[in-house]
Amino acid sequence: MSQIKGPAIFLAQFMGDAAPFHSLPAITAWAGSLGYIGVQLPSWDGRVMDLKKAAESRTYCDELKGQTNGLAITELASHLQGQLVAVHPAYDELFDAFAAPEVRGNSKARTAWAVEQVKLAIRASANLGLTAMPTFSGALLWPTVYPWPQRPAGLVEEGFRELAARWKPILDFADQHNVDCAYEIHPGEDLHDGASFERFWEATGKHRRVAINYDPSHFILQCLDHVGFIDVYAPFIKAFHVKDAEYRPSARAGVYGGYLDWRQRPGRFRSLGDGQVDFKQVFTRLTANGYRSWAVLEWECCYKDAAQGAAEGAPFIASMLIEAPKKAFDDFAGAATDAGRNRRILGT
Repeated sequence: MSQIKGPAIFLAQFMGDAAPFHSLPAITAWAGSLGYIGVQLPSWDGRVMDLKKAAESRTYCDELKGQTNGLAITELASHLQGQLVAVHPAYDELFDAFAAPEVRGNSKARTAWAVEQVKLAIRASANLGLTAMPTFSGALLWPTVYPWPQRPAGLVEEGFRELAARWKPILDFADQHNVDCAYEIHPGEDLHDGASFERFWEATGKHRRVAINYDPSHFILQCLDHVGFIDVYAPFIKAFHVKDAEYRPSARAGVYGGYLDWRQRPGRFRSLGDGQVDFKQVFTRLTANGYRSWAVLEWECCYKDAAQGAAEGAPFIASMLIEAPKKAFDDFAGAATDAGRNRRILGT
C-alpha cells in the first residue's frame, strides 16, 4: 500500500447550482464514479457544509461523513477566509466579495469575521478528526513584492511582524485543537516562496502549527525548484494539492504576464500531465521524505474542460502513488554484520 493516500479531489472548482454539483451527496457520488476515494471540502461553500454547525457539533460532522458515499473527507480548506486575515488596502474592494455581506466595506469588521471563520474551520476539522487545514496567509506586503520603488528599511520586517501577530492567536487556537495550519505557498500571498515562508515562521516564534500546503504549480510560474523545495521543507508539508502548470516565456511577456489573460500569458495552470510539473519526482521525493497524507487534485486549466480534467485526474494520481519497499532491492547480496570483518576491510 502507498504511504501517500489518494486519489482525492478538491471540490471548490466543481461546485455549482445544478446536479450533480449542488450538494455533498450528489458531488461525492460523481467524484466516486471517477475513481476518487477522498474529497477536500471548501469550508466557505454552504452547498457542501454548514461551517458553524460543524464547529459546534460532532454529531453534525458524523452526519457529513455519512453523506459522502463512502469517500473520506481529507481536509477542510479555508483559503478564502485566510486571505481576509490580512488584506492590503489596495485590495480591499477586490477581496470584499470573499466576505459575508454584513462586513463588506468595513476592513476591521471583515478581518475579525475572517479570524473567527478560520477558527471555526479549525474546530470543525478537529470534530471531523482531521489534523491539517489548508489555507492562505493573506498579504500586507504583496504590493511591494518588486523592489521598486525602493522599500524603506524595516518595512518587510514590520510587515511580517504584523502578519504573525494576526495569525499567532489563530495558531495557538489550532494548537489547542491539534490542527496544523497548512499555508498554500502562492503568489499574491505574503507566503509565496520558501524565503517568505521562513520569514513568517520565524516571526511567529517558529510556531509548531505553521505548516505548508504543497502545490507545485505555483512554483513553476515563479521558476522555482519545485522538486528541491520538498527536500528543504519536507517537515512542514502537511497537505498536497496535485496541480500542473507550464511556463513558456516569449518575446512579449515573462513571469509578470503583461496583464494578459490566462490563455495568453506565459505562465498558466494546466490539467494534470499537460504541464511541466515533474510529478514522478514530486511523488518520489514526498514518499522518500515520509509524507503520509492525501494527494488532492486541484483542477484549474484554461484549455481543457473541467469534466475531462476531473476524469483524467483520478487515474493520473493513482499511477503516481508509490508502494514503499518492504526490503532493500539488494538484500539478496547482503551479509550479516561481523564487526571483526568490518575492521579487517577497513584495514584497522
